[in-house]
Amino acid sequence: MSEYQYYEFLALDRPLTSVQLEELRSISSEAEITANEFISEYQWGELAGDPREMMERYFDAFMYWANFGTRQLMFRLPREALAGEAVRPFVSTEAFSVIETGSHLILSFQADRDPDGWEDEEPEGELAEMAQVRPELTAGDLRLLYLGWLLAVQTDFSEVDDEDVEPPVPAGLEDLGASLKAIVEFLGIDEDLMAVAAEGWPTAGRTAAELWRAASERGAVREKAGK
Repeated sequence: MSEYQYYEFLALDRPLTSVQLEELRSISSEAEITANEFISEYQWGELAGDPREMMERYFDAFMYWANFGTRQLMFRLPREALAGEAVRPFVSTEAFSVIETGSHLILSFQADRDPDGWEDEEPEGELAEMAQVRPELTAGDLRLLYLGWLLAVQTDFSEVDDEDVEPPVPAGLEDLGASLKAIVEFLGIDEDLMAVAAEGWPTAGRTAAELWRAASERGAVREKAGK
């Protein structure tokens, strides 16, 4: 299987200026660049620019898709739209981290998934749907943050300790909208872990180990039942 990498950025809160467009063109002469979007694909090599720096300077949403298994999402919001204090209880690992700049918070999610069968998938167009989570966050819907913590619990490079206690469980995990469903699918968040987490609302306080054990047991039962 040949290597394939896909990078997509969106400018949502304001269009890029002509100066910014020139700066971005210097990063990639082959990318598709408009006042609201930057898309670059690579069969060999990788993007010359740093996605984190590009998010800090230009964009509000980012998606990285590689057919060898890595997936990354970033969403940028004004600091006044989402307080850092609201985010920190959910953040603990490389799987879900927060970058604080002078004017923004950037939420970063990363997953390393099994690459088998990925050559048939088409990443283009997914980011626009996933980016709809931004206004949901600014309206006080913290489900994305909790999903980030769940991603960290299930991730191999997770720094979540077995005895770490889960953060507050937001309502509505059992009934996700289109943007959150797309994010869950993109990052590969475990469906049994999701189900067990939803069963715990509004009670929190379970440890990461307890959640993962219950999810594993649920998965084993579901598999035995042929579901």
